[in-house]
Amino acid sequence: MKTDNPSASRTNRVWYTESACDLDDFIAQISQATDLADYPHATAIDKNILIYDAALVIETCRSDDGRKAVLAEICHAFSSGPGVVVFKRAYTDLSVIDRATDVFSEIIAEQHRQNTGGGDHFAKPGANDRIWNSLEKHCLADPENFAHYYGNAIVALVSEAWLGPHYQMTAQVNRVNPGGAAQKSHRDYHLGFQSAAEIERFPAHVHHLSPVLTLQGAVAHCDMPLESGPTLFLPYSQQYPLGYLVAGRQEFQDYFNEHHVQLALEKGDVVFFNPALIHAAGTNRSKDILRTANLLQVSSAFGRAMESVNRQKMSSVLYPALKAMLTDGRIDKVAADNAIASTAEGYSFPTNLDRDPPIGGLAPKTQAALFKEALVAGWSADEFNKALADQAEKKLT
Repeated sequence: MKTDNPSASRTNRVWYTESACDLDDFIAQISQATDLADYPHATAIDKNILIYDAALVIETCRSDDGRKAVLAEICHAFSSGPGVVVFKRAYTDLSVIDRATDVFSEIIAEQHRQNTGGGDHFAKPGANDRIWNSLEKHCLADPENFAHYYGNAIVALVSEAWLGPHYQMTAQVNRVNPGGAAQKSHRDYHLGFQSAAEIERFPAHVHHLSPVLTLQGAVAHCDMPLESGPTLFLPYSQQYPLGYLVAGRQEFQDYFNEHHVQLALEKGDVVFFNPALIHAAGTNRSKDILRTANLLQVSSAFGRAMESVNRQKMSSVLYPALKAMLTDGRIDKVAADNAIASTAEGYSFPTNLDRDPPIGGLAPKTQAALFKEALVAGWSADEFNKALADQAEKKLT
């Protein structure tokens, strides 16, 4: 919204709104062409996406100067470049990939036997087979294979390029079966997993911060021809400031559907992208390809608080006091909500998505939401404490 009023202008700069999303502005922002001359360590550009030969990158990184140059180039590609890069033959020993695929297939088969698992943030239930927390499950099932798999030099290099040292790895397997439909286009965690109304509550600088807190990647566990539906990307879309708010707008979905790009991948390739890049898993139109990718979600070392706080215990103690105070008018609802915000966990993650899936939205119920729900319903302290304990249990691996 354009205005000559200084106060209104400042408000618009600090608070992004869904209604301010403008498709023409978006198109102007992303209408860029990737120039290979700007990326001397890349070997090609395909559909505006940078392609790197993993072996050449690793060789360049043998010197300190070469490593710094590669790190800087990859970081630039994620921030100011197309936002997505592919590393060909990142895994040269494909037996490592094959063994990991066997582990994942066994886990999926067990999920089917137990009628557990599955679910997807941005696709219809049943379209995919999901393994939440494949990182831990893989490690426990075959630690030696896990060591070879996550000892990969490209995974470590790219994670450090975007997040710096001491990053935290998580992973989820997504197997899109024949006939599995495409996801709705979206940005990723953190802000990408919130509703538009919730996203609007965060000031603009948090919109700019969210993409540097995580990095998205995918390891191809099979050859992925276009008919199998490899990920759809919209290069340079990570640069649109209001991009977290466009997912619910049909004109942006239509533009993505008409202008996305898609690259075939080979087993052992790895693709990494800025989490603010608008993307979606594609439709698997093949007859027999179980398109399997291990989705890497790498987090910044700084995504954690300084102190350990037992918020479950605090909530248990505060609940009866706050309930009594609200009943006799010693505190109003606004002040009570403020007290809850300083006590209970107000964020859905991290959690165990096998047992604590998102229901009716993109994120599971928070501890703070449970607290407020209990107050409205007038639960007893015992009822609330049981619900708190049940919720905490769901989050454990």
